[in-house]
Amino acid sequence: MPLTMPQNLVIPRRIKPELEIDAGRSSDLGYEAQSEAGSIRCLAHGYPTPLARWHCHDEYELHLITATSGKVFVGDWIGQFQPGQLVLTGPRLPHNWVSMDLPEGGVLERDLVIQFPHALIEAGSRSIPELREVLPMLERAKHGIEFFGLHELAREHWLRIKATRGLTRFGAFCVLMSELARCPDYRLLSSARLQSQDDDDQLEQINRIVNRITDHLADPLSAAELADELGMSQSRFSRFFRRATGNTFTDFINHVRVNRACQLLMESERLITDIGYEVGFNNIANFNRRFLDIKGMTPREFRRQATRRFGPQK
Repeated sequence: MPLTMPQNLVIPRRIKPELEIDAGRSSDLGYEAQSEAGSIRCLAHGYPTPLARWHCHDEYELHLITATSGKVFVGDWIGQFQPGQLVLTGPRLPHNWVSMDLPEGGVLERDLVIQFPHALIEAGSRSIPELREVLPMLERAKHGIEFFGLHELAREHWLRIKATRGLTRFGAFCVLMSELARCPDYRLLSSARLQSQDDDDQLEQINRIVNRITDHLADPLSAAELADELGMSQSRFSRFFRRATGNTFTDFINHVRVNRACQLLMESERLITDIGYEVGFNNIANFNRRFLDIKGMTPREFRRQATRRFGPQK
């Protein structure tokens, strides 16, 4: 007797990003063979394509959008994109671009991509001091970086890198990385970050504080309490914290709580009210207000828009 699918069966919505590995990188999709291209790989694709989906991987990717506009999803960030957008995503940072103005039949080229591993630059920087120039940028890329005013230059560099192999390709890649590392006009896309320029002891102090905040989001924690633990006055602690994080203590906590809420909204079906309380807001009105201030939309709208990150639904 053949099996039949129950009429009332509900297929659960996929909520986790797909982890992309080398085994799935077919030349039929436009990937260069690593044996030929080496560590720096170029990829050009149109839309729609199986490549455009909510996914992550172990490599960095530089994306230059050349056609269409729509919604871009990077980690917990949702925004608009249009031709000329240039974004660097870090390892294991989920991302997807979903075109909303697609002409009939799609487009043959929408995204020019450069993919490269962290180990390449990390290992090289130990013996080649010049490579250390890009390390701060790669640290920022953990949260996604959108660069402004570089799209034409980035396209020229992509074409030059694509046309070369071996040491010539690596040299052309280094020129592009240098341009990006020196670009002052950029923004970070996903989550809060540290930007400390202090010494190792002070950085360790701020890391302990941040870990305590993130590990115990629902616990009440005051700047005065932390200042006392560190043997600082409250005003000195406030200056120290702002220099290290770029935010006041209260703003930083709100950002961390909202970012955790974004993760729960994207990766679970839990009630919005429950999520608000879990991340440390004592009432739903305050949660909605802080979320709107930071994300520019309500938690309900964020969840609704986040469902689009998988691309067109079949």
